[in-house]
Amino acid sequence: MNETIRKYALKNAQEFGEAQKEAVIGKVFADNPDLKQKAGEVVQTAESIIEEVNEMSEQELETALEDFEFPDEQEDDESLPDLPNVGDSVTMRMAPFPSGMLHIGNARMAILNDEYVKRYGGTLYLVIDDTAGSEEKKPLEKAYEEIPKDLEWLGVDFDEIIYKSDRMEQFYEYAERFLEEGWAYVCECPAETLRENREEGIACDHRDQSIETNLEKWQDMLDGVYSQGEAAVRLKTDMQYDDPAFRDRVLLRVAELDHPRVGDDYHVWPMLEFSWAIDDHELGMTHIIRGKDLMMEDKMEQFMWDLLDWDHPEIVHHGLLNIEDIKISTSTSKHKIDDGEYMGWHDPRTWSLKSLKKRGFDPEAIRNFILSFGMSNSNVRVPVDTLYTENRKIIDERANRYFFISDPATIKVPLDEPQTAEAARHPDDPDRGTRSITVEPDQGTASIMVEADDIEPGKELRLKDLFNVRITDDGAELVNDDLEYALDNDLDIVQWLPADATKRCEIIMPDGTKETGHCETNVDAVDTVIQFIRYGFCRIDQVNSERVLCYYTHS
Repeated sequence: MNETIRKYALKNAQEFGEAQKEAVIGKVFADNPDLKQKAGEVVQTAESIIEEVNEMSEQELETALEDFEFPDEQEDDESLPDLPNVGDSVTMRMAPFPSGMLHIGNARMAILNDEYVKRYGGTLYLVIDDTAGSEEKKPLEKAYEEIPKDLEWLGVDFDEIIYKSDRMEQFYEYAERFLEEGWAYVCECPAETLRENREEGIACDHRDQSIETNLEKWQDMLDGVYSQGEAAVRLKTDMQYDDPAFRDRVLLRVAELDHPRVGDDYHVWPMLEFSWAIDDHELGMTHIIRGKDLMMEDKMEQFMWDLLDWDHPEIVHHGLLNIEDIKISTSTSKHKIDDGEYMGWHDPRTWSLKSLKKRGFDPEAIRNFILSFGMSNSNVRVPVDTLYTENRKIIDERANRYFFISDPATIKVPLDEPQTAEAARHPDDPDRGTRSITVEPDQGTASIMVEADDIEPGKELRLKDLFNVRITDDGAELVNDDLEYALDNDLDIVQWLPADATKRCEIIMPDGTKETGHCETNVDAVDTVIQFIRYGFCRIDQVNSERVLCYYTHS
């Protein structure tokens, strides 16, 4: 432990002129997570070593550093600034609501938290935020199992899963305290009356009820005396506050939910601001990352932390990320899956992480895409091609090449003997070898499949890795088999297939449609990303003796 601390203290002092305790401890924990169990001892030892290191001269630092080796490290993304006011430890949380599967928009929340926790060697909780559902937005049982799997695929490392529905009794205890302290009251006003009162800054009659009355009504809420919408616990804020939305907001409400984890055990459910005001303290959050559209949640939590005399975690905001040309809605996707319009959560139109995995996206590309926008407070609007570009950088060198014909036309070519093309699996990696594609003539004529768009009488083509042909009115004729001829004459180099030796190939497109064509019989590696030449990248999903099913990744 001492040597590890000394190593990073020396390095930090050399880079920044003086070793910083938080940065050193973060590196130590990142290097050896088991030391987090001895956090107090680590901090105490680090303070002593850092004090010694900071008294060393530059020459002494360089000499001392010669005793240590530092592996090549990826630099922290400069677009992610350091978290403010980092102390001895960092604790953060992700809080997805399990109404469906995680989608590309949720990836930003997860990746930013993951990056910061890894930077500081901190703790990251996955908190399943399943206490504030409605008839339109219910917790989905399958999501409880699948959300952690999606995060693991994304490379997000969380330390523990916490279910907020397991913490209901704790929320009730705090609700009762708020009522006993006179900070909240039970309101029976209809929703429309509440809206009007808030707009006009008028307090309802229930606001001045005695504590005893509020506690009696609270017990009635718990006992099921009230039906949904008939009662709610409201926080007493300033009814003249500039923003009407902040005036006496709801903390808990009656809601009849058939919950996938707790069934119908509870009739009163906390709103997000209330449950988070409690849990962000009880779980020891030091930093919270939020989109800047959630400023109201900030105000509510801070208001309640002050009532309870609790320290405030640091809240860091980022602008909104909008990806052009795609629509993301968990509730819409769920409805369309239930109605049979979508195939499931892997349907590309959901833009779920499952659908991206199905299409052949690499999780590292998603991370790079998210991190490229940093933590700026400015809203970002980018074309979806930006995501495709990041993915292409990774998959291009991995993807073997194959032939695919989407709109086939067959040409008859005079040929006396079989001809075999040895086509490279990857043009930049000869070590992967070749794939053999053989054209078998029948009575002096070979039938070859090409794209219909490539057929133009009088046009010369290079059938890739095979030979050159000239299209005629009734077929084609051989020109020669010389590649140099094709290059010198600037011939189009096109994909092709032996007409009698193909597999039917079905490709699920991003808009959910299916494109059907033919591919070479060499396509067989399920769950790999390939490139169909002149067509695009695809992930192979299923293969049998007659058919290949793929999902289109992008061009």
